[in-house]
Amino acid sequence: MSNSSENKWALILGGSRGLGLATAKKLARHGYAICVVHRDRRNELEAIEKHFGEIKKDAPAFCSFNADAVNSEKRGEIIAALQSVIKGNGTVKVLVHSIAKGSLKPMVAEKGECLSSEDFEITFRAMALSLYDWVQGLIAARLNDPDMRVVSFTSEGNKKAMPGYAAVSVAKVALEAITRSMAVEFANLGIKANCIQAGVTETSSFAMIPNSDKIKENAVKRNPFGRITLPEDVANTVYMLSLEESKWITGTIIKADGGESLR
Repeated sequence: MSNSSENKWALILGGSRGLGLATAKKLARHGYAICVVHRDRRNELEAIEKHFGEIKKDAPAFCSFNADAVNSEKRGEIIAALQSVIKGNGTVKVLVHSIAKGSLKPMVAEKGECLSSEDFEITFRAMALSLYDWVQGLIAARLNDPDMRVVSFTSEGNKKAMPGYAAVSVAKVALEAITRSMAVEFANLGIKANCIQAGVTETSSFAMIPNSDKIKENAVKRNPFGRITLPEDVANTVYMLSLEESKWITGTIIKADGGESLR
């Protein structure tokens, strides 16, 4: 861990891969101190540390925590540790929620388990409610910037039904509703909250979706630009939402999909 005075911090939940990692790299290049919360196995850490090394070259300060961001006890420990790192010389200007922890079981299954109510609850807590918990935690610790931007990621599954995606779909709809309510109820604290609806993006989480190869193929056909969305496309949109010029944007669902959802 390193620190310097009066840093603007970006806290990335799920920042070791995919959209979260691309966002961490992007914001680091634009002067943000970076805190990444991730949950990875020991055998994956060597590759992840290489990515973190790239971030450290650009970021004025960096820290990371390999812990379950959904666990309330761990969340409290991480926020306390971040307080110690910042030491009153900075605030969390951007909070990015990129947690992909949920069930992809089908509702009906001839073989194997089908989706249970517990699966719905676990997915909802990880991919939706945890956003609210983290925002409240930062506020309680007085780490929130008076112009804090809260950004989370939704998908076209918020409206489209896909086999094996029911629990995630419910979580995404809830995430959007929580975002709208935070935009209204936290406005007096200067907080702006938005969701980005990314197009189909090839990440490790996407690869776990049933028939992901077919989904990718269809996305390329649907997209006016003839390609899928890249993590960097989404990271660019997060950065846009962090700018002074976007401070009047809140409570919205912003599509970063190259027009994929238009067809």
